[in-house]
Parts: sequence; C-alpha cells; structure tokens
Amino acid sequence: MLRSSSRALIAGSLAAATLTGCYVVPVAPDGTPLHGAAAVAVPVAPAPVYGAPFPSVLQARLYPSNEAATQSGMLAGTVTNMMTGKGRFQLVYQGETLVGEATRVPGDERGGVANAYGQRGTYMNCSYRMTTPYQGTGTCTLSTGANYSVHLGV
Repeated sequence: MLRSSSRALIAGSLAAATLTGCYVVPVAPDGTPLHGAAAVAVPVAPAPVYGAPFPSVLQARLYPSNEAATQSGMLAGTVTNMMTGKGRFQLVYQGETLVGEATRVPGDERGGVANAYGQRGTYMNCSYRMTTPYQGTGTCTLSTGANYSVHLGV
C-alpha cells in the first residue's frame, strides 16, 4: 500500500507540474488588459541600454620650452580618459616612468590639471585646456626645472 500511495503522489506531482503554465494577456499602453478583437499586436522598440562609456586613450606629446628641457628633447606619453572627469597620465622621462592622474577643473568643462610621479622622485605638474573632447594643449613643469608645451590627442 505504501508503494501505491508513493506512485500516486509522484504521478499527481508530475501532472501538476506539466499542466501549469503561463498566460500571456495583451495590455493597452495604460496597462489595462485587452480582450477579443481589441487585442492587436503593436511593435515596441527595445529600450536603449546605457552602459559606462569606454575609456579613450589620448597621445600626449611634450615639446621642450626651456634650456633644461632641451637636454631630454621631445617626450611622449598617454592620457587615458576614463570619461568620468578623471584620467590616468603616464610618460617616460630620462628612463624613469612617471605615472599620475589628470582631472578636469571644477566649473570649467575644458580646463584640467595633471600630475605624475616617478619611482626616483621626479614629479611633473601640468595644466591643460581641451579644444575638443579629443584634443587639447597645455604646459608641464618637471621637478628638474624642465618646462614643456604639451599637445593632447590626434
């Protein structure tokens, strides 16, 4: 008897599981259900998906502006714009990698400052102004006394 009641229980569970289902009820734009002839399929455009903007890498070219800078010549680096008002600034100066950040100046959507520091203690301070989202110019001063004019972008 125990065996037959177990079978009945399993059979009943299986029947209940296979007979359950979902019902699709068409609705009007205001959310009320539509019945009969009023139910018409209306194509709906998919909702746009917004994600975080992709970072953009800008080339930085630094040209000597004083005698101290001419000893090293032109420098090249990168600024990775995180599209959040901040970026990562990196370049090599006399064999030392300087790494830091670039930040937009509050209240000035085009102006910004950048600072970088190296493992041997060399540091750089820059100010820049973007002329487009992907181009700009500025000046940089190193702790060695070297001054550079900087061009950002393509």
